[in-house]
Amino acid sequence: MSSWEERGNYLIEVSQRCLKGRKTFDLCRSHLVQASQISKGTIYNHFTSEADLIVAVASADYRHWVTQAEQDTLQYSDPYLRFIFHHCQRLFSILSEQSFVIARVIPNESILIQASDYYRERFDRVLNQYEQWNAQTLTEIGEVDGFNRGELLCDYLRGAMINSDDAQKQYDNAEMYYQFSYAMTQLMGHSQKRPPNIKMFLQWLADKEP
Repeated sequence: MSSWEERGNYLIEVSQRCLKGRKTFDLCRSHLVQASQISKGTIYNHFTSEADLIVAVASADYRHWVTQAEQDTLQYSDPYLRFIFHHCQRLFSILSEQSFVIARVIPNESILIQASDYYRERFDRVLNQYEQWNAQTLTEIGEVDGFNRGELLCDYLRGAMINSDDAQKQYDNAEMYYQFSYAMTQLMGHSQKRPPNIKMFLQWLADKEP
């Protein structure tokens, strides 16, 4: 990895820290000068527009989810549990770390059009990877005729992440994850499947304690 790439990754990490707890992406490139102790010229060289900064942060978030998905594929042989616990982990991370919910702003065509080719193409690649993983997992669970289940789930997950963050829900609430899983199961069209019960989520949460 080149020093330019390392510096860019550092600026993205700083951006993610600055956005913790926020409900809007109100971070500008100029804000990174003090936060990162890197010159304005260098920052503007990395991100030629505010859209570049937004898309770069989004790419990093999606890359993290792809990495988590790869780990979940190894951990859960059952595709249903793989899908359920993967998205529960996403919700857990948002609430426990107070991470900015990137779904508030991305995907958004108007922002992506404004971004430079470098960041837009990088985002498109990782978005495609993540969408493929979700689609493949749903296929393994079993396709159900009727509505576009993948689209329904995508819309639900986006809204659930944003609404849970807005409501400042507790990250250690096993009942919340059960309800979240139940809703996903219904939208999959697999109402005959039983989502993990409260006891399983309590253990799942306990396993995360240091």
